[in-house]
Amino acid sequence: MDYSRLDLVRAWIATAVAGLLALGGGSLLAPGIVYDRFVWQYFWGPVVADAHDAQCAIRSGGDVVTHTTASACTAGADAVLARPGYTIVSEVGYAIVGIFALLGVLAVLRRLQIGTDRRFVGALVPMMLFGGFLRTIEDANDAVITATDGAGAWIAYPLNTILISPVIYVTVFVVALAGIVVCLWLERHDYVERYTTPLAAYGAAALAISLIVLAWGVLVRPEIGFYPQVPILTLGLATAIAVGIHYALDRWWPVVTAGTGLAGLAVLWGQAVDGVANVINGDWASALGLPVTYTPKHPANRIIIDVTQAIFPADVVAIIGTSWPFLLVKLAVAIVVLWLFNEEFMDESPRFGVLLLIAIVAVGLGPGTRDMARATIGI
Repeated sequence: MDYSRLDLVRAWIATAVAGLLALGGGSLLAPGIVYDRFVWQYFWGPVVADAHDAQCAIRSGGDVVTHTTASACTAGADAVLARPGYTIVSEVGYAIVGIFALLGVLAVLRRLQIGTDRRFVGALVPMMLFGGFLRTIEDANDAVITATDGAGAWIAYPLNTILISPVIYVTVFVVALAGIVVCLWLERHDYVERYTTPLAAYGAAALAISLIVLAWGVLVRPEIGFYPQVPILTLGLATAIAVGIHYALDRWWPVVTAGTGLAGLAVLWGQAVDGVANVINGDWASALGLPVTYTPKHPANRIIIDVTQAIFPADVVAIIGTSWPFLLVKLAVAIVVLWLFNEEFMDESPRFGVLLLIAIVAVGLGPGTRDMARATIGI
């Protein structure tokens, strides 16, 4: 047995447990500061509000109430108010947890002796799409809750929290890990040549199930619509942009794509889907006949929109919109990532490189798919 790999996993688990104990101890010793004003206000409270399809959740004296109207979202000095979505504090916190989680996943991949093959990235793309559509099932559930005053909910609180960000990342990870373990068993018992092939099929099956659930909702619930122009435009434009950029880089700046190969195309496509979905939802929803006006939930996107509005005159913004710089930023970041992940880096740290590529594709494709799917069913 390779004890170095085992020790790395144990060290990660020990660190995670120590962090949870510190957070739990702080919540017990200073609940008003650590739990109410930090954990609940920035992390769990937004999940609770989202799970009730509310404008806010207010915690006071250990009791929590949710409100569906913005005018009711006022809190006294002793109460803590949380709104669905993200803040700078929560995004920094999730970034730190995400980096730590990546180290844990890296330890697990080393323990399983997988993750150096770039085909692993492509094999997980269906699972990333599944995550976005699974999150949209919760959005559809919220629409049903609002329309029926909670009587027709598909999934009730607190179970629906497993489908809300960031908890859904854990849910999808567990589903993916189960598939990886099973597919590895198939490979190592000579049932398949490579575990990546059944893993891609496993992800595709999960994706198909989520699509069937959403299609059922479209058929049986009047508050859920269907606007096929959204996925056609989103996937069509994103694919054209990603393929075009990858082809141009491969032809005229090949050093950028040499280290990642087709995995680099997945990186570009994931970021393009997220960027195009934001542009369509933010600037062209009414032009496409969508019944909902979408606003960005991430601070970074809101900042880019605010800067665009400040730079360009109002009459220009009315024509070109404010969300398109987000697409340009996403694509620029993707190109920089491909440039950094050169042949030398991928050869020296193949497993770490593949894991980072997976994470980069996921943070684009997951939210982008969700934004696209929400607009597709008009919620």
